Amino acid sequence: MTEKYWSEKESEQEFDPIGSLLSEWSDPEEEEEEFRSDFFQGLDGRRKKAAFVLMAIWGIVLTLHLVSWGYLIVFILTGLVGIHAFRLSIAQPELPPVSLSDRDLASAPKVSLLVAAKNEAAVIGNLIEQLCNLDYPRDQYEVWAIDDHSSDRTPEILDRLAQKYPQLKVVHRPANAGGGKSGALNQVLSQTQGEIVGVFDADAGVTPDLLRRVVPMFASAETGAVQVRKAIANTEENFWTKGQAAEMALDSYMQQQRIALGGIGELRGNGQFVRRSALERCGRWNEETITDDLDLTIRLHLDNWKIGFLLYPSVQEEGVVKASSLWHQRNRWAEGGYQRYLDYWRYLFRSPMGLRKRFDLLTFILLQYILPTACVPDLIMGTIRHHFILLSPLSALLFFFAYIGMFRGILRTRAKQQLNLFDLINIGWQSLNGLVYMLHWQVVMPCITARMSIRPKRLKWVKTVHEGAGTESFDY
Repeated sequence: MTEKYWSEKESEQEFDPIGSLLSEWSDPEEEEEEFRSDFFQGLDGRRKKAAFVLMAIWGIVLTLHLVSWGYLIVFILTGLVGIHAFRLSIAQPELPPVSLSDRDLASAPKVSLLVAAKNEAAVIGNLIEQLCNLDYPRDQYEVWAIDDHSSDRTPEILDRLAQKYPQLKVVHRPANAGGGKSGALNQVLSQTQGEIVGVFDADAGVTPDLLRRVVPMFASAETGAVQVRKAIANTEENFWTKGQAAEMALDSYMQQQRIALGGIGELRGNGQFVRRSALERCGRWNEETITDDLDLTIRLHLDNWKIGFLLYPSVQEEGVVKASSLWHQRNRWAEGGYQRYLDYWRYLFRSPMGLRKRFDLLTFILLQYILPTACVPDLIMGTIRHHFILLSPLSALLFFFAYIGMFRGILRTRAKQQLNLFDLINIGWQSLNGLVYMLHWQVVMPCITARMSIRPKRLKWVKTVHEGAGTESFDY
């Protein structure tokens, strides 16, 4: 966190009566000291907060089952969420800006592209080749590859590519350098020169026009970051990869709709671009979290920056092909997402992010984390008392909206194609399979909220094993 954590532009934004009132009762320096004394307790501080939230969720659900007006509360809550879901569904996303022309390239900003890699010999060569051959002036962008003490051929591949491409800089980190992926990115950030900083996973795949389309998204001074749509490269491999493809389409749809309604745009790690000034104001990448992208998302919004979303072109990535790999990956994502709320919860009401962003954020905390966790005591109480499952209306609304979002999201990714009735039926079937696939989150979330109350994950570099799906591996 930096001294400029609270925006100085609050007066220029929409009036927020809650935030304004709370700000009168607080002092920024005391807030900063309080934050550091709480957050930097480390994992034990998170464990206590996670345990408190878990007990509160169980206590509220049990109470709703025992009082006569419990059903009324649930139906009112379902109605409020339903109204927000309807508003999301009719929101109109902004059209993307025009791609940079050849004339525009003469005054284009400098861009730094960062790739942190650990044992990525199967895929790293393909990505570096693509990044070093983008349709953008060679003197206006640079590529940084950070090898985090790999034990395979990653260092050798990167060193040979550095001899081939002058815009490629390679940094080799020693053993136990610390900080994981965030530490690797922070280590080279001060050496980079770009006004915009892009981050990619080693298994990414990009198109030559990527920077021509991303850079115009930063035309607005309020835009602090842009996330490029992610797509699965090996979609047709099995049920799990097809499910991930539908999940990515749902995520892209929700990102666009939430931003269109004045809500929260989120970073997804691979294919994220951040304005350097915004990154510096927010304290760079957090080395005390397991998902640096989700953590940075919250800090950018708390500092009143906007996050944009680019539908075309997409950034390809390799989907996991085994249920066990999916379980470990999604557990890490879920814990990192939940972790940021435990770390920054008090600032959600004290920052100048605005009412619309705040309401959107709280709604998705409810649907993504609280509801799946609350379904466990709800099911137990319903079974014991032979009662109607109390939260079923809210759960039904969630799944219905997820199906609609998945269907419309897939449609958008195929907007440039001529679709017939058979294609629409196929998309409907793909969305239904995707919805079944998404049920794994209903298990992951309760497990994560329970485990974090007992034993938070140890901070270390945890990566998904990549095999080069959908690409040819370079052999040097």
